[in-house]
Amino acid sequence: MSTKSVQQDPGAIARAILDSNLYMTLGTVDEDGRPWISPVYYATDDHTDFYWTSSSEATHSRNIATRPQVSIVVFDSQVPAYTGQAVYMSAVAEELAGTDLDRGLAVYPGPAERGASAVTAEQLRPPSVMRLYRARVSQTLDPLPEELRAAVSRARSRLRPSDPRDSLAGRPVG
Repeated sequence: MSTKSVQQDPGAIARAILDSNLYMTLGTVDEDGRPWISPVYYATDDHTDFYWTSSSEATHSRNIATRPQVSIVVFDSQVPAYTGQAVYMSAVAEELAGTDLDRGLAVYPGPAERGASAVTAEQLRPPSVMRLYRARVSQTLDPLPEELRAAVSRARSRLRPSDPRDSLAGRPVG
């Protein structure tokens, strides 16, 4: 697929972002409504189900046990300033057990070239505190449209970055 066609197709942009990154930012909320975000290494084979391992005692894991609705963002933090794109998702997350655990381990940790070590079902069951989780995406927000990105870029170019009154300086796009 050409770069031009990827730039014009939000779905292709989203797939490229998801396929080229290793970590997602997982947003959870505790039972009192306090938000919590965590970076987690993920694997996906269909861009709909996202898998990760975590301690069942981690804040985000405890939050998922009481409120399974999560938000996810995946982005490349190594691109030049103001050129970043991201995929934003809402999902329902759960700890996996039984046959769901076995199906999840067919996907997680992804291909060997991603660099993560394989895990076994035995490593993810008690008495270990490590578990495999899945977030099933229910909604996505397309990456920032090119025309809006261009408008933001033009606005930034008219501002002086050293000016403390510059309300856009230092803000990521997306």
